[in-house]
Amino acid sequence: MPLYEMAGQQLKPIAATTFTALQLRERDDIQKAVQTHIAAITPGIRTMVLAEEYGDWDKSGRRIDLLCLDEECRLVVVELKREKGVHMELQALRYAAMVSTMRFDQAVEAHRDYLKNTKSSADPEQVIREFLDKEEGPVALSETVRIVLAAAEFPTELTTAVLWLNKQGLDLRCVQLRPHLVDNRVLVDIQQVIPLPEAAQYQVAVREKSIELAAASATQRDLTRYDVFEGDETVFTNLPKRRLVYEVVAKALRRGVSIEQIVQAVPSKGNGMFLLADGSLSESAFKTACGGEPIERYYSKDKDLFRENGKTYALSNQWGVGTVDAVDAIIELINGAPLITYAPSTESDEEVSFGELVILRRGTKITIERNGIPVPVVMPELRTLAQELNVSMDRDGTSEINTQGLGGRVIRAIKALENASGTLDSVGT
Repeated sequence: MPLYEMAGQQLKPIAATTFTALQLRERDDIQKAVQTHIAAITPGIRTMVLAEEYGDWDKSGRRIDLLCLDEECRLVVVELKREKGVHMELQALRYAAMVSTMRFDQAVEAHRDYLKNTKSSADPEQVIREFLDKEEGPVALSETVRIVLAAAEFPTELTTAVLWLNKQGLDLRCVQLRPHLVDNRVLVDIQQVIPLPEAAQYQVAVREKSIELAAASATQRDLTRYDVFEGDETVFTNLPKRRLVYEVVAKALRRGVSIEQIVQAVPSKGNGMFLLADGSLSESAFKTACGGEPIERYYSKDKDLFRENGKTYALSNQWGVGTVDAVDAIIELINGAPLITYAPSTESDEEVSFGELVILRRGTKITIERNGIPVPVVMPELRTLAQELNVSMDRDGTSEINTQGLGGRVIRAIKALENASGTLDSVGT
Protein backbone atom coordinates (compact mmCIF):
# COMPACT_ATOMS: atom_id res chain seq x y z
CA MET A 1 0.00 0.00 0.00
CA PRO A 2 1.22 3.56 -0.70
CA LEU A 3 2.47 5.97 1.93
CA TYR A 4 0.53 9.17 2.52
CA GLU A 5 1.44 12.55 3.90
CA MET A 6 -1.21 14.15 6.10
CA ALA A 7 -1.50 17.78 5.02
CA GLY A 8 -4.13 19.56 7.02
CA GLN A 9 -7.31 17.58 6.44
CA GLN A 10 -6.01 15.91 3.30
CA LEU A 11 -3.95 12.84 2.52
CA LYS A 12 -1.36 13.21 -0.22
CA PRO A 13 0.19 10.01 -1.60
CA ILE A 14 3.97 9.80 -1.55
CA ALA A 15 5.06 8.14 -4.75
CA ALA A 16 7.30 5.10 -4.42
CA THR A 17 10.56 4.98 -6.33
CA THR A 18 13.17 2.27 -6.88
CA PHE A 19 16.62 1.65 -5.49
CA THR A 20 17.90 1.60 -9.06
CA ALA A 21 16.45 5.04 -9.78
CA LEU A 22 18.07 6.30 -6.59
CA GLN A 23 21.38 4.79 -7.74
CA LEU A 24 21.62 2.72 -4.57
CA ARG A 25 23.63 -0.47 -4.96
CA GLU A 26 22.57 -3.86 -3.63
CA ARG A 27 25.68 -4.83 -1.69
CA ASP A 28 27.44 -1.54 -0.95
CA ASP A 29 24.35 0.44 0.03
CA ILE A 30 21.28 -1.67 0.88
CA GLN A 31 23.12 -4.59 2.44
CA LYS A 32 25.37 -2.33 4.51
CA ALA A 33 22.37 -0.40 5.79
CA VAL A 34 20.43 -3.54 6.71
CA GLN A 35 23.34 -5.18 8.54
CA THR A 36 23.69 -2.19 10.86
CA HIS A 37 20.04 -2.57 11.89
CA ILE A 38 19.17 -6.22 11.28
CA ALA A 39 16.08 -5.93 13.53
CA ALA A 40 14.37 -4.03 10.70
CA ILE A 41 13.95 -7.24 8.69
CA THR A 42 13.68 -9.73 11.60
CA PRO A 43 10.71 -8.40 13.59
CA GLY A 44 9.85 -10.19 16.80
CA ILE A 45 13.02 -12.33 16.95
CA ARG A 46 16.23 -10.89 18.40
CA THR A 47 18.96 -11.44 15.81
CA MET A 48 22.66 -10.63 15.37
CA VAL A 49 24.81 -10.60 12.23
CA LEU A 50 27.46 -13.33 12.24
CA ALA A 51 29.01 -12.78 8.82
CA GLU A 52 28.68 -10.86 5.58
CA GLU A 53 29.20 -12.46 2.16
CA TYR A 54 29.79 -15.79 3.87
CA GLY A 55 30.86 -18.71 1.67
CA ASP A 56 33.60 -20.75 3.33
CA TRP A 57 31.63 -23.91 2.56
CA ASP A 58 31.19 -23.27 -1.19
CA LYS A 59 34.01 -23.60 -3.73
CA SER A 60 31.83 -22.11 -6.48
CA GLY A 61 32.25 -18.60 -5.13
CA ARG A 62 28.60 -18.18 -4.10
CA ARG A 63 28.05 -16.15 -0.94
CA ILE A 64 25.31 -15.68 1.64
CA ASP A 65 24.52 -11.96 1.75
CA LEU A 66 24.16 -11.96 5.54
CA LEU A 67 24.52 -14.96 7.84
CA CYS A 68 22.87 -14.27 11.18
CA LEU A 69 22.08 -15.96 14.48
CA ASP A 70 18.87 -15.57 16.47
CA GLU A 71 18.23 -15.74 20.21
CA GLU A 72 17.18 -19.42 19.97
CA CYS A 73 20.58 -20.52 18.55
CA ARG A 74 19.19 -20.82 15.02
CA LEU A 75 21.21 -19.66 12.05
CA VAL A 76 19.42 -17.20 9.76
CA VAL A 77 20.20 -16.95 6.05
CA VAL A 78 19.39 -13.46 4.75
CA GLU A 79 19.22 -12.84 1.00
CA LEU A 80 18.67 -9.35 -0.42
CA LYS A 81 17.65 -8.13 -3.88
CA ARG A 82 17.58 -4.52 -4.99
CA GLU A 83 14.42 -4.93 -7.05
CA LYS A 84 12.33 -8.05 -7.83
CA GLY A 85 13.34 -11.19 -5.93
CA VAL A 86 13.38 -13.82 -8.66
CA HIS A 87 14.39 -17.37 -7.59
CA MET A 88 15.65 -16.08 -4.24
CA GLU A 89 14.02 -18.93 -2.35
CA LEU A 90 15.88 -21.62 -4.32
CA GLN A 91 19.24 -19.99 -3.70
CA ALA A 92 18.49 -19.44 -0.01
CA LEU A 93 17.36 -23.05 0.47
CA ARG A 94 20.68 -24.27 -0.87
CA TYR A 95 22.56 -21.96 1.47
CA ALA A 96 20.43 -23.03 4.46
CA ALA A 97 21.18 -26.70 3.76
CA MET A 98 24.90 -26.01 3.51
CA VAL A 99 25.16 -24.13 6.82
CA SER A 100 22.78 -26.40 8.77
CA THR A 101 25.75 -28.47 10.01
CA MET A 102 27.73 -25.46 11.24
CA ARG A 103 29.26 -25.91 14.69
CA PHE A 104 29.63 -23.23 17.34
CA ASP A 105 33.40 -22.98 16.80
CA GLN A 106 32.81 -22.40 13.08
CA ALA A 107 30.28 -19.67 13.89
CA VAL A 108 32.89 -18.03 16.12
CA GLU A 109 35.47 -18.05 13.31
CA ALA A 110 32.95 -16.63 10.83
CA HIS A 111 32.19 -13.81 13.27
CA ARG A 112 35.90 -13.23 13.87
CA ASP A 113 36.35 -12.44 10.16
CA TYR A 114 33.28 -10.19 10.24
CA LEU A 115 34.56 -8.21 13.24
CA LYS A 116 37.97 -7.87 11.60
CA ASN A 117 36.37 -6.44 8.45
CA THR A 118 34.36 -3.97 10.53
CA LYS A 119 37.54 -2.86 12.37
CA SER A 120 36.29 -4.23 15.69
CA SER A 121 38.70 -5.69 18.26
CA ALA A 122 35.95 -7.47 20.21
CA ASP A 123 36.33 -11.15 21.05
CA PRO A 124 33.94 -13.03 18.69
CA GLU A 125 33.11 -15.87 21.09
CA GLN A 126 32.35 -13.45 23.90
CA VAL A 127 30.12 -11.36 21.62
CA ILE A 128 28.09 -14.42 20.62
CA ARG A 129 27.84 -15.74 24.18
CA GLU A 130 26.66 -12.36 25.47
CA PHE A 131 24.04 -12.24 22.72
CA LEU A 132 22.80 -15.73 23.65
CA ASP A 133 23.07 -14.93 27.38
CA LYS A 134 25.19 -18.06 27.84
CA GLU A 135 28.50 -17.11 29.36
CA GLU A 136 29.68 -20.63 30.20
CA GLY A 137 29.29 -24.20 29.00
CA PRO A 138 28.89 -25.71 25.55
CA VAL A 139 26.71 -24.03 22.93
CA ALA A 140 24.95 -26.17 20.34
CA LEU A 141 23.54 -24.47 17.27
CA SER A 142 20.09 -25.62 16.24
CA GLU A 143 19.79 -27.75 13.11
CA THR A 144 16.84 -25.55 12.13
CA VAL A 145 17.87 -22.72 9.82
CA ARG A 146 15.56 -19.76 9.23
CA ILE A 147 15.48 -17.86 5.94
CA VAL A 148 14.70 -14.17 5.42
CA LEU A 149 14.20 -12.89 1.86
CA ALA A 150 14.27 -9.10 1.51
CA ALA A 151 13.43 -7.37 -1.78
CA ALA A 152 11.46 -4.50 -3.24
CA GLU A 153 9.04 -6.88 -4.94
CA PHE A 154 8.19 -10.60 -4.84
CA PRO A 155 6.77 -12.38 -7.90
CA THR A 156 3.76 -14.67 -7.47
CA GLU A 157 5.71 -17.85 -8.16
CA LEU A 158 8.10 -17.02 -5.30
CA THR A 159 5.39 -16.22 -2.75
CA THR A 160 3.50 -19.38 -3.72
CA ALA A 161 6.65 -21.44 -3.19
CA VAL A 162 7.37 -19.78 0.17
CA LEU A 163 3.84 -20.41 1.45
CA TRP A 164 4.09 -24.05 0.43
CA LEU A 165 7.55 -24.50 1.98
CA ASN A 166 6.35 -22.97 5.24
CA LYS A 167 3.47 -25.44 5.29
CA GLN A 168 6.02 -28.26 5.02
CA GLY A 169 7.67 -27.10 8.24
CA LEU A 170 10.35 -24.65 7.07
CA ASP A 171 10.61 -21.06 8.28
CA LEU A 172 10.87 -18.60 5.37
CA ARG A 173 9.94 -14.94 5.64
CA CYS A 174 9.51 -12.36 2.92
CA VAL A 175 10.25 -8.75 3.84
CA GLN A 176 9.41 -5.99 1.37
CA LEU A 177 11.69 -2.95 1.10
CA ARG A 178 9.99 -0.04 -0.71
CA PRO A 179 12.00 3.21 -1.07
CA HIS A 180 10.45 6.70 -1.16
CA LEU A 181 12.17 9.99 -1.87
CA VAL A 182 10.97 12.82 0.39
CA ASP A 183 12.75 16.18 0.45
CA ASN A 184 15.93 14.57 -0.83
CA ARG A 185 15.74 11.99 1.95
CA VAL A 186 15.37 8.27 1.23
CA LEU A 187 12.68 6.70 3.38
CA VAL A 188 12.30 2.92 3.24
CA ASP A 189 8.95 1.31 4.05
CA ILE A 190 9.84 -2.14 5.48
CA GLN A 191 7.02 -4.65 5.88
CA GLN A 192 7.07 -8.39 6.56
CA VAL A 193 4.55 -9.71 4.05
CA ILE A 194 4.94 -13.49 4.57
CA PRO A 195 3.86 -14.45 7.10
CA LEU A 196 1.97 -11.37 8.22
CA PRO A 197 3.34 -10.50 11.68
CA GLU A 198 -0.07 -10.69 13.33
CA ALA A 199 -0.62 -14.18 11.88
CA ALA A 200 2.91 -15.55 12.24
CA GLN A 201 2.46 -17.15 15.68
CA TYR A 202 -0.80 -18.79 14.62
CA GLN A 203 0.73 -20.14 11.39
CA VAL A 204 3.72 -21.57 13.26
CA ALA A 205 1.36 -23.25 15.73
CA VAL A 206 -0.75 -24.73 12.93
CA ARG A 207 2.37 -26.01 11.17
CA GLU A 208 3.71 -27.65 14.33
CA LYS A 209 0.37 -29.27 15.09
CA SER A 210 0.10 -30.62 11.56
CA ILE A 211 3.48 -32.29 12.00
CA GLU A 212 2.41 -33.69 15.36
CA LEU A 213 -0.85 -34.98 13.87
CA ALA A 214 1.05 -37.20 11.48
CA ALA A 215 2.93 -38.74 14.37
CA ALA A 216 -0.13 -38.95 16.60
CA SER A 217 -2.31 -40.67 14.01
CA ALA A 218 0.44 -43.15 13.12
CA THR A 219 0.51 -44.72 16.57
CA GLN A 220 -2.09 -45.93 19.02
CA ARG A 221 -1.36 -44.15 22.28
CA ASP A 222 -2.23 -45.59 25.65
CA LEU A 223 -4.56 -42.97 27.10
CA THR A 224 -5.28 -44.79 30.35
CA ARG A 225 -5.59 -42.37 33.26
CA TYR A 226 -4.97 -43.08 36.92
CA ASP A 227 -6.12 -42.23 40.42
CA VAL A 228 -3.50 -42.07 43.21
CA PHE A 229 -4.20 -43.07 46.82
CA GLU A 230 -2.32 -42.43 50.05
CA GLY A 231 -3.65 -45.06 52.42
CA ASP A 232 -7.43 -44.85 52.12
CA GLU A 233 -7.38 -41.25 50.87
CA THR A 234 -7.67 -40.37 47.17
CA VAL A 235 -5.04 -37.67 46.56
CA PHE A 236 -5.14 -37.39 42.75
CA THR A 237 -7.73 -38.37 40.16
CA ASN A 238 -7.68 -38.87 36.41
CA LEU A 239 -3.93 -38.33 35.89
CA PRO A 240 -2.32 -39.08 32.51
CA LYS A 241 0.63 -41.47 32.75
CA ARG A 242 3.32 -38.80 32.52
CA ARG A 243 1.75 -36.83 35.37
CA LEU A 244 1.32 -40.03 37.37
CA VAL A 245 5.12 -40.42 37.27
CA TYR A 246 5.61 -36.83 38.41
CA GLU A 247 3.25 -37.07 41.39
CA VAL A 248 4.73 -40.39 42.53
CA VAL A 249 8.26 -38.94 42.27
CA ALA A 250 7.15 -35.91 44.30
CA LYS A 251 5.67 -38.20 46.97
CA ALA A 252 8.89 -40.22 47.10
CA LEU A 253 11.07 -37.13 47.54
CA ARG A 254 8.83 -35.82 50.34
CA ARG A 255 9.22 -39.21 52.07
CA GLY A 256 13.02 -38.92 52.06
CA VAL A 257 13.92 -40.84 48.90
CA SER A 258 16.84 -39.21 47.08
CA ILE A 259 16.92 -38.27 43.41
CA GLU A 260 19.92 -40.57 42.96
CA GLN A 261 17.85 -43.51 44.26
CA ILE A 262 15.00 -42.66 41.90
CA VAL A 263 17.34 -42.50 38.88
CA GLN A 264 18.87 -45.85 39.83
CA ALA A 265 15.41 -47.40 40.17
CA VAL A 266 14.56 -46.47 36.56
CA PRO A 267 17.68 -47.38 34.57
CA SER A 268 15.79 -47.21 31.26
CA LYS A 269 15.65 -43.39 31.56
CA GLY A 270 19.25 -42.97 32.72
CA ASN A 271 20.55 -39.41 33.03
CA GLY A 272 17.71 -38.14 30.83
CA MET A 273 15.21 -38.61 33.65
CA PHE A 274 16.12 -35.24 35.22
CA LEU A 275 17.49 -31.96 33.90
CA LEU A 276 19.63 -30.29 36.57
CA ALA A 277 21.47 -27.06 37.32
CA ASP A 278 23.60 -25.90 40.24
CA GLY A 279 21.92 -23.79 42.91
CA SER A 280 18.43 -23.51 44.33
CA LEU A 281 17.01 -21.67 41.34
CA SER A 282 13.78 -19.97 40.34
CA GLU A 283 12.03 -21.01 37.13
CA SER A 284 13.56 -18.21 35.05
CA ALA A 285 17.07 -18.76 36.46
CA PHE A 286 16.79 -22.51 35.87
CA LYS A 287 15.75 -22.02 32.24
CA THR A 288 18.64 -19.63 31.71
CA ALA A 289 21.09 -22.11 33.21
CA CYS A 290 19.72 -24.84 30.90
CA GLY A 291 19.57 -22.59 27.85
CA GLY A 292 20.99 -25.16 25.44
CA GLU A 293 18.74 -27.99 26.60
CA PRO A 294 15.25 -29.00 25.31
CA ILE A 295 13.52 -27.49 28.35
CA GLU A 296 10.04 -28.16 26.93
CA ARG A 297 10.63 -31.89 27.49
CA TYR A 298 10.73 -31.38 31.25
CA TYR A 299 8.36 -30.17 33.98
CA SER A 300 10.09 -26.82 34.39
CA LYS A 301 7.42 -24.58 35.92
CA ASP A 302 8.47 -23.16 39.28
CA LYS A 303 5.88 -25.23 41.16
CA ASP A 304 7.13 -28.42 39.45
CA LEU A 305 10.86 -28.03 40.09
CA PHE A 306 12.63 -30.12 42.73
CA ARG A 307 15.52 -28.77 44.82
CA GLU A 308 17.97 -31.06 46.61
CA ASN A 309 21.50 -30.64 47.99
CA GLY A 310 22.12 -27.27 46.33
CA LYS A 311 20.82 -28.29 42.92
CA THR A 312 17.57 -27.74 41.03
CA TYR A 313 15.97 -30.60 39.09
CA ALA A 314 13.22 -30.86 36.47
CA LEU A 315 11.63 -34.24 35.79
CA SER A 316 11.20 -35.48 32.21
CA ASN A 317 7.65 -35.34 30.79
CA GLN A 318 8.55 -37.84 28.04
CA TRP A 319 7.22 -41.23 29.14
CA GLY A 320 6.07 -44.05 26.90
CA VAL A 321 6.49 -47.80 27.08
CA GLY A 322 7.51 -48.90 30.57
CA THR A 323 5.91 -45.98 32.40
CA VAL A 324 3.90 -48.16 34.78
CA ASP A 325 6.99 -50.26 35.55
CA ALA A 326 8.84 -47.04 36.41
CA VAL A 327 6.04 -45.96 38.76
CA ASP A 328 6.08 -49.36 40.49
CA ALA A 329 9.85 -49.17 40.94
CA ILE A 330 9.66 -45.71 42.51
CA ILE A 331 6.80 -46.69 44.84
CA GLU A 332 8.93 -49.60 46.13
CA LEU A 333 11.46 -47.03 47.37
CA ILE A 334 8.87 -45.33 49.61
CA ASN A 335 8.99 -46.62 53.18
CA GLY A 336 6.44 -46.25 55.93
CA ALA A 337 2.74 -45.55 56.08
CA PRO A 338 0.45 -44.56 54.55
CA LEU A 339 1.04 -46.74 51.49
CA ILE A 340 1.09 -45.12 48.05
CA THR A 341 -1.03 -46.98 45.48
CA TYR A 342 -2.70 -46.20 42.16
CA ALA A 343 -5.38 -47.62 39.89
CA PRO A 344 -6.90 -46.88 36.46
CA SER A 345 -9.41 -44.04 36.66
CA THR A 346 -13.01 -44.40 35.52
CA GLU A 347 -13.80 -40.68 35.70
CA SER A 348 -13.19 -39.72 32.04
CA ASP A 349 -16.13 -40.34 29.71
CA GLU A 350 -14.37 -39.60 26.41
CA GLU A 351 -10.80 -38.74 25.49
CA VAL A 352 -8.73 -38.18 22.33
CA SER A 353 -5.20 -36.96 21.65
CA PHE A 354 -3.98 -34.53 19.03
CA GLY A 355 -0.24 -33.91 19.03
CA GLU A 356 0.70 -32.68 22.50
CA LEU A 357 -2.95 -32.04 23.42
CA VAL A 358 -5.45 -34.34 25.12
CA ILE A 359 -9.13 -33.34 24.87
CA LEU A 360 -11.46 -34.82 27.50
CA ARG A 361 -15.24 -34.82 27.91
CA ARG A 362 -16.65 -35.70 31.31
CA GLY A 363 -20.40 -35.46 31.10
CA THR A 364 -20.95 -31.99 29.63
CA LYS A 365 -17.58 -30.57 30.70
CA ILE A 366 -14.75 -30.19 28.17
CA THR A 367 -11.15 -29.93 29.39
CA ILE A 368 -7.81 -29.83 27.54
CA GLU A 369 -4.34 -30.80 28.70
CA ARG A 370 -1.00 -30.01 27.07
CA ASN A 371 1.78 -32.41 28.01
CA GLY A 372 -0.29 -33.51 30.98
CA ILE A 373 -0.89 -29.97 32.29
CA PRO A 374 -4.44 -28.52 32.18
CA VAL A 375 -4.99 -25.64 29.75
CA PRO A 376 -6.65 -22.89 31.84
CA VAL A 377 -8.81 -21.36 29.06
CA VAL A 378 -10.29 -24.00 26.78
CA MET A 379 -12.27 -22.11 24.12
CA PRO A 380 -9.35 -20.42 22.28
CA GLU A 381 -7.62 -23.80 21.96
CA LEU A 382 -10.85 -25.37 20.66
CA ARG A 383 -11.22 -22.61 18.05
CA THR A 384 -7.66 -23.23 16.80
CA LEU A 385 -8.29 -26.97 16.60
CA ALA A 386 -11.60 -26.40 14.82
CA GLN A 387 -9.92 -24.23 12.16
CA GLU A 388 -7.21 -26.82 11.58
CA LEU A 389 -9.68 -29.71 11.41
CA ASN A 390 -12.20 -27.78 9.26
CA VAL A 391 -14.83 -28.06 11.99
CA SER A 392 -17.72 -25.59 11.84
CA MET A 393 -17.97 -23.18 14.77
CA ASP A 394 -21.53 -22.06 13.91
CA ARG A 395 -24.42 -23.16 16.07
CA ASP A 396 -27.32 -22.14 13.85
CA GLY A 397 -25.69 -20.12 11.10
CA THR A 398 -25.83 -16.88 13.09
CA SER A 399 -23.94 -17.48 16.35
CA GLU A 400 -20.93 -19.43 17.59
CA ILE A 401 -21.40 -22.79 19.24
CA ASN A 402 -20.62 -23.08 22.99
CA THR A 403 -17.66 -24.88 24.56
CA GLN A 404 -19.46 -28.16 25.09
CA GLY A 405 -20.80 -28.30 21.53
CA LEU A 406 -17.52 -27.29 19.88
CA GLY A 407 -15.56 -29.70 22.07
CA GLY A 408 -17.81 -32.54 20.99
CA ARG A 409 -17.33 -31.68 17.31
CA VAL A 410 -13.55 -31.50 17.71
CA ILE A 411 -13.46 -34.89 19.49
CA ARG A 412 -15.53 -36.48 16.71
CA ALA A 413 -13.27 -34.95 14.03
CA ILE A 414 -10.11 -36.30 15.69
CA LYS A 415 -11.68 -39.74 16.06
CA ALA A 416 -12.61 -39.68 12.37
CA LEU A 417 -8.97 -38.91 11.49
CA GLU A 418 -7.76 -41.76 13.72
CA ASN A 419 -10.26 -44.16 12.13
CA ALA A 420 -9.23 -43.05 8.64
CA SER A 421 -5.58 -43.56 9.51
CA GLY A 422 -6.34 -47.03 10.85
CA THR A 423 -8.26 -47.93 7.69
CA LEU A 424 -5.39 -46.80 5.48
CA ASP A 425 -2.92 -48.79 7.58
CA SER A 426 -5.02 -51.96 7.29
CA VAL A 427 -5.36 -51.51 3.54
CA GLY A 428 -1.60 -51.07 3.23
CA THR A 429 -0.95 -54.38 4.99
